[in-house]
Amino acid sequence: MFRPAAAQLDQSFVAERAQRSEPNSSPTRQAVPRLYPSSSKQYFMAGLHITDIESAINWWRAREPGDGVSLCPELRALAEVYALMVYHHHTLCDEDTMPAAAHQAWLAWYDTTPDAPCIAICSTSQGDESCKGCGRTFDEVQNWPVLTPGEKRATWRRITLEGSAWRFNRYAERALEARAGQDATGERETS
Repeated sequence: MFRPAAAQLDQSFVAERAQRSEPNSSPTRQAVPRLYPSSSKQYFMAGLHITDIESAINWWRAREPGDGVSLCPELRALAEVYALMVYHHHTLCDEDTMPAAAHQAWLAWYDTTPDAPCIAICSTSQGDESCKGCGRTFDEVQNWPVLTPGEKRATWRRITLEGSAWRFNRYAERALEARAGQDATGERETS
């Protein structure tokens, strides 16, 4: 039986939701995503932030606006996760326990975002623990190719909120140039 990370959901709700949900395509996916409370500091794994879910919903709304009455399946799957997050006052959702349809819809949006925040000024190669150019830690820079999409988005969120990296001030134009180059080629930078 699924149990959220901090708040205990009504067991009848969980059982009813599990029975109504479509069978997941992956045996590791559960019917209801694991949610993390906004005030929780005890969870260290990367979760999908509610603002990323909102962005994915808006991307799908623009892509497939629907007929005004029904939603496309991808949008419906994301909306269900979003509704649970709002209802339970959670800001993070575990990407590994999201319903498969919602996770695939989120990944489709994720593929339209820039992959690496690198602006080609890496101070970690000079011994800094945190890169002055992009704001990632040495470990994040080194392990970027093997991080999950959720871990990458958590890193993006952290460096954006900090806003101290050169990509957000001194060399903001490089970030825009890198984005324009990516849009022109259709490829994602993976460094």
